[in-house]
Amino acid sequence: VLLEARFAVVFTDKMKITVETYWPFTKNKIHVQPQGIITRPSTTLKWKTFLESSGIEQEEDNPYVFLLVCGLRHVKDPLYLMDAFSEWHQKEKSVHLVIIGPAVDPFFTKEVAAKVEQETGVHLVLEKPQKDLHAVMKKCFAVVNSSISEGMSATILEAMDLEVPVLARNIPGNAAIVKHGETGLLYSDPQEFVKLSKRLMCCPDFKKGIVSNAREYVKKHHSAESERMAYQRLILSLQ
Repeated sequence: VLLEARFAVVFTDKMKITVETYWPFTKNKIHVQPQGIITRPSTTLKWKTFLESSGIEQEEDNPYVFLLVCGLRHVKDPLYLMDAFSEWHQKEKSVHLVIIGPAVDPFFTKEVAAKVEQETGVHLVLEKPQKDLHAVMKKCFAVVNSSISEGMSATILEAMDLEVPVLARNIPGNAAIVKHGETGLLYSDPQEFVKLSKRLMCCPDFKKGIVSNAREYVKKHHSAESERMAYQRLILSLQ
């Protein structure tokens, strides 16, 4: 495919170097264009209804909802944080981990559902339309990524655009877009995830600074209009 392609697009300079290392003939074909992001949260979603349907008790006035958005498959590793989070919830009943997304791998989805049944403070929710999902993201305390591998996570960028803090697993794809302590937080193990989450909860100014920096980063580097124009230029170059 690459031999016949007039051009190919990658998200980052690092990806470009990797492709050119494996396939040197692509050197003049590769164009770097970061992913563009648009968020359109629904204005009709009822937060209390969502919490109730997720199994979060309504007597909790201000639950801290950590939202893990992912298609249910091994590479997204939704099991990674469950034990640590459940142990944390037993000490702090206000914290909840909600896993939301499509059942991409039906067999793995059953494994995730069975694990959720055994844990406290962890909830599994079926996928929702994008506008409703964006509304849920905007209302939650933080968006979580636990993937083993990522190219460029649209969910992380959407959370940044929605001014919601991101806690992402420290892997190359995430570290390419999350600057630790500035535009989000990177964790290397479940215990560090809990530690960083607690810092977000007890330091409102720290949280405010992160979401402000992240929003500016997305506006500058992940504009959907810039992405559209870049692809338009590439298509016109074929004529």
